[in-house]
Amino acid sequence: MPKVKIYTTPACPFCYLAKEYLKERGVDFEEIDVSKNEAAAKEMVEKSGQMGVPVIEIGGKIVIGFDKEKIDQLLNLK
Repeated sequence: MPKVKIYTTPACPFCYLAKEYLKERGVDFEEIDVSKNEAAAKEMVEKSGQMGVPVIEIGGKIVIGFDKEKIDQLLNLK
């Protein structure tokens, strides 16, 4: 299983949905709260070109937003 990171904020409903989706599928992930970690927020923008969350990194590939199809594809869950 590829390494998974999810860049989030506490107030983000799509971040919550993405985390629940990963948990339901038994996927371990590292959650990074960009509202409390300025360096991580900068890293997220550099990797994705996006200021919004969630940004999900799966095996070095970036998923912007809660895109179930792309998440499943990158995790080989289909």
